[in-house]
Amino acid sequence: MAKVTIDGIEVEVPNGASVLQACEAAGIEIPRFCYHERLSVAGNCRMCLVEVEKAPKPVASCAFPVADGMKVFTDTEMVRRARRGVMEFLLINHPLDCPICDQGGECDLQDQAMAYGGDKSRYKEEKRVVKDKYMGPLVKTIMTRCIQCTRCVRFSAEVAGTSELGGTNRGEHMEIGTYVEKALTSELSGNLIDICPVGALTSRPYAFVSRPWELRKADGIDVLDATGTNIRIDTRSGEVLRMLPRINEDVNEEWLADRGRFSFDGLKRKRLDRPWVRQGGKLVPATWQQAFDAIAAKFTAGAKLGALAGDLADVESTLALKELMANLGSSNLDCRTDGAAIDISRRDFYSFNTSIAGIDEADALLIIGSNPRTEAPVLNARIRKRVTAGGFPVGVVGPHGLDLTYGHDWLGEGGATLRALASGAHRFCEVLRNAKKPMLILGRNALTAADGATLLAVAWQIAAFNGMLKADWHGFNLLHRFGGQHGALDLGFVSGLPMAKMLSGGVDALWVLGADGLDLSAVPASTFVVVQGHHGDAAAARADVILPGAAYTEKDAAWVNTEGRVQLGYQAVHPPGEAREDWKVIRAASAVLGKPLPYDTLEALRARLVSAYPAFGHGDALPRFGCTDTTGPAGDISRLTDAALALPAGNYWQQDPISRASETMAECARTYAAPAALAAE
Repeated sequence: MAKVTIDGIEVEVPNGASVLQACEAAGIEIPRFCYHERLSVAGNCRMCLVEVEKAPKPVASCAFPVADGMKVFTDTEMVRRARRGVMEFLLINHPLDCPICDQGGECDLQDQAMAYGGDKSRYKEEKRVVKDKYMGPLVKTIMTRCIQCTRCVRFSAEVAGTSELGGTNRGEHMEIGTYVEKALTSELSGNLIDICPVGALTSRPYAFVSRPWELRKADGIDVLDATGTNIRIDTRSGEVLRMLPRINEDVNEEWLADRGRFSFDGLKRKRLDRPWVRQGGKLVPATWQQAFDAIAAKFTAGAKLGALAGDLADVESTLALKELMANLGSSNLDCRTDGAAIDISRRDFYSFNTSIAGIDEADALLIIGSNPRTEAPVLNARIRKRVTAGGFPVGVVGPHGLDLTYGHDWLGEGGATLRALASGAHRFCEVLRNAKKPMLILGRNALTAADGATLLAVAWQIAAFNGMLKADWHGFNLLHRFGGQHGALDLGFVSGLPMAKMLSGGVDALWVLGADGLDLSAVPASTFVVVQGHHGDAAAARADVILPGAAYTEKDAAWVNTEGRVQLGYQAVHPPGEAREDWKVIRAASAVLGKPLPYDTLEALRARLVSAYPAFGHGDALPRFGCTDTTGPAGDISRLTDAALALPAGNYWQQDPISRASETMAECARTYAAPAALAAE
C-alpha cells in the first residue's frame, strides 16, 4: 500500500493504483471523458490533469501511477488553467447542438464545461463536420459531436467482444466508425449510449422523445432474460419511454442487454386490456363478473383441474394461483412450460450455484447445450471479462461454430462427448480436475429434449467427477432463460400431472398464468382454458376466458434470477384499460369461486410468502455455499442418446411476448436475419 497526500488529505491506496483512483479514495472529484472504471486506460482526453509535486507540468491522473509519499494538488492555478485549455480545445469543433441533443441534461461535456471550462473561446474558425455513421436500428450517431474519447471503441472490443468500432485517419481528420458501414452485432450495443460522454451516440428509438427532467423514474428488474439485471424505468404520462441499467456489482455491474433495453415499445402493443369470454365459438368482450362466473361454472369441486405458470409470472401471483388450486382440491401444477426436465427436489439442481459474481473466482468452465451470448448477454460479458483476465479455459459441448465473443475449445455436439466427460475419458477432464474452482453451465433448453432428465443427471455427474462440487465451492449451474422461471420452481409449482398431460386432455379445466406465448392449439375442445396474461399472443387464441394482467413494469412484484437472488421491482405505470395486477385478479376470482384467499393486500400476501418460504424474506441477498451432498438427480447415463444438443429456436430479438410485439425488435430481426442467412449459406 502507498500513502499519498491529495490536497492535504492523506490516503492509503494499493500499489499500482492511479492518481485518479487515489483522488476518488480521498473524496475529490476529478473530471474525465476517456476514463471509465471498467475499461482500459486510454489517457487521451487530458481532462483529468492534476499537479504532482516536483513534476514540471500537469499529469494525466488516469494514467499516472501513485508512489509512496507522493503529493498531489487538484485545484491549483496551474490545474485550473490546464483544464480550461483542454476544454477550449474540445469545444473548438463541438457543435452548438445542446437545444436539440438527446444527451442534453445528462451530458458530461455540458456539466464539465460549466464546472471547469472558461467563459470565452479564442477560436473563430469554421467547425469541422463529420458524416454520421450507420450502426443499426438501435444506436443513432451524430459524429460531429464526437470528442474521440474512444470509450465506445474500448467497450466494443473489451466488454462486448465484438471489435467493430475503431478510429480511421489522424489528427483533426480522425473519425470513429465501423470501417465498413454496418449494423453493430453485439447484444450489448445499447450500453454504448450510456458510456458515451457526449451526444455522439444516442438511442435511435428514443430520439427527440423527451428530456430527462420530464421523466418519472422507478426501479425495476429486467425479466426478459434470467440474469435479473437491475433497471430504471423512465416514464411520462403513463407510458414507458426508456429503460436504463442500475449498478449492481453482483449481478449486472452497470450493463443491460439490448432486448431488455429496447423492447419496451412492445408493452403498448397487442395488449389485453379487458376480459374476454368465448361464446358461440368466438371471443367476445365481457365484464369481470361475467368472466369470473364463466370460470366458476367450470372450476367446480368435481372437475379435474390444472394450472400452468409461465416464464414471465411473478412470485406473488404464482403463489396465489398455487393456493387457489390447493383450495379447489387440485395438485396438478407445472411451471416448466418449455418442457424442461427439471428436478425440484433440491434447489441446487436448478440454480446458478456459483453465482454470477462467482464467475470472477472460477478458473475453468464447461458449457453444455447453451449459448450464454444470446441467452444471457450480461452474464456472458462477465464470462468474457474472466476469460480476458487469463487462466480460464472454456470448453463447449453443443453446436459447432458458436461465436461466444471469447475463445473456447469445442469438445463435441452431444451425448458421446458427455459420456466421455462423465467417465473421465475426455481430454478436457484433465483441465477441469487441475482447476481449483471449475464450473459448469448447463443450458435450460438442453433439458427440453426427450432425454432431458438423463442429461441433467449426466451434467451433475460430470460436475461431481471433475471436482466442481466441494465443501467450499459449488460449480454446477443451470442457466434459465426468463425472469419468472426460477421463482416458480422455488414455490414448488411442479406437482401432479406434467404440462404435456394437461395439454393433451388430462384435465377438464386449465388455468394458464403468464404464459402468453404458449401454443395451446393442441388442447382438446373439451378442456376449458383460462388464460391470464398481458399480451394477445399464441395462448389467447385458444382461451375460453381471457383475464388481462399486468406486465412487469406495471406492478410491484418479486422476481428470482437464475442464481436464486430475490429482487423487487416496482410499479412504473398503471396497467392499460381494465387490466389489473395478477395476484389481485386471482384473489378476486377466488371469492367468486367460493374459496377466498386469506389476503387482501400485497403486504399480507408477502407475509404469507415469507412464512411459507423463508428464503423470500432475504431480498437481494445471496449467501455463498458449497456442496457437501454430491448425490445427483436420478438418471441412467446409458440412456443418454448421441443426438446433438439444440439451442433455443428463433432469433435473439423476439424470444418473448413483449419483444414479439415490439416494432423495434421486429426491425432488429429484419436487420440481422439477412446477414445470418447469408452466413449460414
